[in-house]
Amino acid sequence: MPAFAPFTLATQRLQLRFLSTADVPALYRMYSDAEAMRYWSSAPWDDMRQAEAYFAAALAGYESGELLRMGIEADGQLAGVVNLYSFNRQNQRCDIGYMLDRACWGKGYMQEAMAALLDHAFRVWSLHRIEADIDPRNTASAKLLKSLHFVYEGHMRERWIVNGEICDTDFFGLLRADWIAAR
Repeated sequence: MPAFAPFTLATQRLQLRFLSTADVPALYRMYSDAEAMRYWSSAPWDDMRQAEAYFAAALAGYESGELLRMGIEADGQLAGVVNLYSFNRQNQRCDIGYMLDRACWGKGYMQEAMAALLDHAFRVWSLHRIEADIDPRNTASAKLLKSLHFVYEGHMRERWIVNGEICDTDFFGLLRADWIAAR
């Protein structure tokens, strides 16, 4: 992908925007929360420098076009992040990942934010496919993906080792044709 020029997406309650240095403390709060990170593919953060590195990676990704990290803003505060990454230009696909501040769980923010970004990715960038892999025990994430028309496509045993725990992965995929037909 070419470099990402700054843009925002607005929904009824949210604004998706590029991250700024002011977001670093909120990023640290989200990613250092052990409960929120329970099904993540890495351990909770324990150093503010991890949040600074995450932000620096976002800036590099905007510049290179290899990573799009959008902040989810609700009521003027950073409520979460949605990432598009691992872009495969030839096959017009990428992966999606997301994190929501635990204080914002149960409000439908992530479904609203992801719908806006998915629609943009399929309609504006003409991506063909977006993929997600999640811990099978994360039933909330599976429910979210299914509500966004992702299709369960398979299971890989013992794919990750996080904090010494061996974890499986469930794969989901969403095709542009399915997204557009469902909308």
